[in-house]
Amino acid sequence: MSKLLKTGLLAAGFAALLGTTAMAATKTLVYCSEGSPENFTPALNTTGTSLDAARPVYNQLVEFTPGTTDLRPGLAEKWDVSKDGTEIVFHLRKGVKFHSWKGFKPTRDFNADDVLFSFNRQWKDDNPYHKVSGGSYDYFNDMDMPSLLKSIEKVDDYTVKMTLTKPNAPFMANLGMDFATIQSAEYADYLLKAGTPEKFDQEPVGTGAFQFVAYQKDAVIRYKAFPQYWAGKVKLDQLVYAITPDAAARYAKLQKNECQVMVGPNPADLKSMEANKDIKVLTNEGLNDMYFSFNTEKPPLDKKEVRLALAKAINLKAILSDVYEGSGKPSTTLIPSFMLGYNDKIPEYGYDPEASKKLLADAGVKTPIDIDLWYMPVYRPYNPNGKRMGELMQADLAKIGVNAKLVTYEWGDYRKRLQNGEATLPQMGWTGDNGDPDNFFFLFACDIEKKKPVSQNYPRWCNKDHQERLEKARASFDKAERTKLYQEMLQIAHDEVPYLNIAHTVVYTPVRKNVEGFKPSPLGRFEFFDTDLKK
Repeated sequence: MSKLLKTGLLAAGFAALLGTTAMAATKTLVYCSEGSPENFTPALNTTGTSLDAARPVYNQLVEFTPGTTDLRPGLAEKWDVSKDGTEIVFHLRKGVKFHSWKGFKPTRDFNADDVLFSFNRQWKDDNPYHKVSGGSYDYFNDMDMPSLLKSIEKVDDYTVKMTLTKPNAPFMANLGMDFATIQSAEYADYLLKAGTPEKFDQEPVGTGAFQFVAYQKDAVIRYKAFPQYWAGKVKLDQLVYAITPDAAARYAKLQKNECQVMVGPNPADLKSMEANKDIKVLTNEGLNDMYFSFNTEKPPLDKKEVRLALAKAINLKAILSDVYEGSGKPSTTLIPSFMLGYNDKIPEYGYDPEASKKLLADAGVKTPIDIDLWYMPVYRPYNPNGKRMGELMQADLAKIGVNAKLVTYEWGDYRKRLQNGEATLPQMGWTGDNGDPDNFFFLFACDIEKKKPVSQNYPRWCNKDHQERLEKARASFDKAERTKLYQEMLQIAHDEVPYLNIAHTVVYTPVRKNVEGFKPSPLGRFEFFDTDLKK
């Protein structure tokens, strides 16, 4: 098999081969994923595609129980929190083994040194790995960790104390996120001494249920079960990610049993899937939002009236019907209705092209004007077809004298350009990482004094009232107070129009009937720790 990989076997052929040979000998699950990871270090990534690819290999101190937003012990078997919430002492598991990889063989078990390395890499400029692979730690920074952390101390080999500068209600939920993944300090030192530190992020070593085996870009990722996994060997022997960008191709592979789990079905295929006796379609209400950003730094979108005009020009009902085909429902706020802080008093902007024209005229905008509209190049749970959505928006904007040029890039490049503020009207969306409302509202956080938005604040929107409430909500452990603050933030965003909410979705995950134990996650994760295959 490895020889075939070295000769460049394509993912489709590889998956087919697995379906006829490898699966007969071992329990091999093939997951039809939608894209290639940027690397295998979660601290460097913000996309579900990359995080899903790294997740089999690693653990965090605290983790989410699969299929839920509930925290459970991970590499920390327990933790103590001070009364004021500013000091957390983690008691680490003993006897946790790291994977081996090529010439690297661990000489010790997981301990406090690995925790300090994993956080200090992102936090400390003098860490030798801080600038490796670009040194961009968006999640760590966007979660406000640099200013929130006062110290991380090694009390002894199996005890770590984190001291915060102020109370932070979402902190423990944030530690369950992928950026808080624990990596091997010993492996990092090994590669540094070998003069190849860049391999650290491409050839991962962790404590997870699966060991990394091989990766061929745009084709396949292979893992094998780690027999010394601290929670006990998983039921699968091998796990394969067959990288298949096209939804129709993923479905074809699922029908042929070339993969047993797939991401992102076309909404139009759901009826066929549900009628197929060999397939079951798992569903869960997505913790997500699809939105359309207005870059507030680019005229004429620096005027609220212009942003409102464009919002009123978009026919959201047509998008829900054409693009989502029943899998989405209108969203008037950033967060879904079942989340803490939802505000049911927020109205829709309404589809009104004539009102849009008047708003543009009153703002001194002479039409026609040219503008760029960026559409997402990949499937996401909140956006099944970015191009089609872009085409519908383009047609709507043309009716009010706005000529929108459709633009897209490869997914990684798309995101980087958005972070650089290049896009005027970009599509983007979000699946919550931890179940806390802060994980949505941080997307529009900003350093008010410096007028510097966080990396994922694509509207480049800095609002003092919004930011003050965000910081108060983070410091409060009172649900009623947090609810009130979030509701006020939603009203501020509605009034200022930095983005247009489009849809929240139901997420569908088709699997083969013989798949057992796989649980769709409200956090959008694909996790196979509890998954088994019936014969």
